[in-house]
Amino acid sequence: MKFGVVTFPGSNCDEDMVYVLETLMGQKVERLWHKDSDLKGVDFVVLPGGFSYGDYLRSGAIAKLSPIMGEVIKHANKGGYVLGVCNGFQILTESGLLDGALLHNNNQKFICKNVFLKPASNSSAITKDLDLNRTYQIPIAHGEGRFYASEDTMKKIYDNDQVIFNYASHDGIIADEFNPNGALNNIAGIRNVGKNVFGMMPHPERAADEVLNNIDGKLIFESLLKNC
Repeated sequence: MKFGVVTFPGSNCDEDMVYVLETLMGQKVERLWHKDSDLKGVDFVVLPGGFSYGDYLRSGAIAKLSPIMGEVIKHANKGGYVLGVCNGFQILTESGLLDGALLHNNNQKFICKNVFLKPASNSSAITKDLDLNRTYQIPIAHGEGRFYASEDTMKKIYDNDQVIFNYASHDGIIADEFNPNGALNNIAGIRNVGKNVFGMMPHPERAADEVLNNIDGKLIFESLLKNC
């Protein structure tokens, strides 16, 4: 599979993502620039974490206007795969490719720490090979990660089984005390109805190398590769 990793002004996790996909997972990777208007034949687009355009207006609000995003939207609408991590997730919601929005953390502070994720179902490629009876330790690093959607949108999300990850305890308990940012229903990631666009606030690329003593994130990439 050929991946394309997009760099926006302010991206800071793009090279981490390239390293995991190219070096650890053995995939072909194209580096895509925000001003590009060609996806260079990639099968899977990744929008990495960071602070696109400095988050000066609202996280992801300016990045959605970049020339590359027009092509990413076309790619997604034709069934092409897209993954947004952290700022990438914010860009996907701003672009309308995913439902809801990412608001300021409820403590109004930037949070950087390890959390535990529990897969919500095995209905999509990103979670298909994950164990629903265990949790995965993945780092977060964000100031605007609080998932929010209207009541009608939340009903749609649950009716279509779109939640992919919830924040949980090490033992898999989904409760307020294990919610780092105040996200509705402890939601850490969702997908679209078409099952080809995925967004998550935690950073699996930061938990994919044995040197870091944590490869839980690698299991997420392995699930994607096997099932896309």
